[in-house]
Amino acid sequence: MISKYSFILLLSCFILAACDQATQPAPTSATSVSPTEDVEVKLAALGIELPELATPAANYVHAVRSGNLVFLAGKGPTRPDGTRVTGRLGDSLTVEEGYAAARLVGIQQLAALKATLGDLNKVTRVVKVHGMVNATPDFTEHSKVINGFSDLMVEVFGERGKHARAAVGMASLPGGIAVEVEVVVEVME
Repeated sequence: MISKYSFILLLSCFILAACDQATQPAPTSATSVSPTEDVEVKLAALGIELPELATPAANYVHAVRSGNLVFLAGKGPTRPDGTRVTGRLGDSLTVEEGYAAARLVGIQQLAALKATLGDLNKVTRVVKVHGMVNATPDFTEHSKVINGFSDLMVEVFGERGKHARAAVGMASLPGGIAVEVEVVVEVME
């Protein structure tokens, strides 16, 4: 036989679970994207034209899809004219220049995603970002630099662009580039 205290405890747990479920946002369909959320429209509004990607310089590919995850290879900041942003934060580059460089990396990664998926509206979530900053040993504002990438992902994808992240300093990066970012993205099946 159940005691009155056990019954009250069970009833309380049931009520709390029901209240918790009622406060959760309703699930949204991963296949429906309203016109206001269309990624191509957002890119045009931001004045962003995705570049053609260069052939990888070594034995790797731009992206690998495994199930509903896409793993994007690290990319550096490439300007529209094809030149790279090089230099070290804390030495030859300011935080603002690093932020702009990280934003350029974001454009490169969007181009890699589009080449892989054909449609950026298939992105359901930017999951994980690993940002690397070419910096002097005393530089401490890595996160402010990588915000250039993160802010762009949220501008383009909205809530789907918010992600877990690391922003770390490196003694050097390939070709002296200022920033490199690799990304994991969840996509529709």
